[in-house]
Amino acid sequence: MEWEGLNTGLDAEELELELEIQDRDDQESEPKMEFELAEGTRLDVGVTEVVGKSRSFIQGLIEDGHVLVNGASKKSNYKVRTKDKITVILPPPKELQVEAEDIPLEILYEDEDVLVVNKPQGMVVHPAPGAWTKTLVNALLYHCRNLSGINGVLRPGIVHRIDKDTSGLLVVAKNDLAHQGLAEQIKAHSMARRYLAIVHGVVFEPSGTVEAPIGRDPADRKKMAVVFQNAKEAVTHYKVLERFRDFTLIEARLETGRTHQIRVHMAYLKHPVLGDPLYGPRKNPFGLQGQMLHAQLLGFQHPRTGEYMEFSAPPSELLQKVLEGIRRDGLIS
Repeated sequence: MEWEGLNTGLDAEELELELEIQDRDDQESEPKMEFELAEGTRLDVGVTEVVGKSRSFIQGLIEDGHVLVNGASKKSNYKVRTKDKITVILPPPKELQVEAEDIPLEILYEDEDVLVVNKPQGMVVHPAPGAWTKTLVNALLYHCRNLSGINGVLRPGIVHRIDKDTSGLLVVAKNDLAHQGLAEQIKAHSMARRYLAIVHGVVFEPSGTVEAPIGRDPADRKKMAVVFQNAKEAVTHYKVLERFRDFTLIEARLETGRTHQIRVHMAYLKHPVLGDPLYGPRKNPFGLQGQMLHAQLLGFQHPRTGEYMEFSAPPSELLQKVLEGIRRDGLIS
């Protein structure tokens, strides 16, 4: 459980639970922290260092009156004076509920343990700030209420995820046994995951492997990047399927599963995914608002029977339309 309901400005992939500030009337029963800061310290900066939360989280606490200086509210940019007494009132966590919604799902397979779904482009996998409804989880809860609870109330059944604007296959766990079995396969890199992507530029090598660690971009916290500190191992294998004058159609195979892995690794090679709003050019010739990336193949051992199961799904209509346009316009090299 986390702090809930406070608008921190974090995106849906960074913040798992909404932060909710309780009414000032409840403050007497809430835990407090009291301390002093060095003279001249900016209030939000000093409190952030002491409390250990993000600066945006602390700024929200200050705005809602949960940070007091000598018993009074101040602004985030207040400069602390000698002997100022800082009080931080910590609101208790509050359980969140996710509503079931009647949203159509393309289900490729289902039994008592697992469910394989073809997620459409534009659908968020699980609720988070900015996307509390119309997510895959909302739809799953309507379709089947018996989902594994290992990942908490906001991510029932979710073993792995794909980005909002990436279409394609996901396996969902309907109980904890299935969740544990699938999670072990992901950890062991034994789950087969292959993607189709249209990338910028001509990739001349017929195939290759990107082995470069991925972590938070130090220059932009909303992005990931190839970095060599505070990063995790990341390995992506790719092969060329078709080359065009300005683009290349590739198949990418994940060995690891880091956030935005294919998008980051292809941008690292100077071949960002077409339409990628974070890692690609700001403008593209098709006016796309999301990346041309599709989780085409998914294979795993059934967590109960041990049988190997493999599924495939055709690319989204949009990806196929863009690909046909590239071919039709004579862009083949």
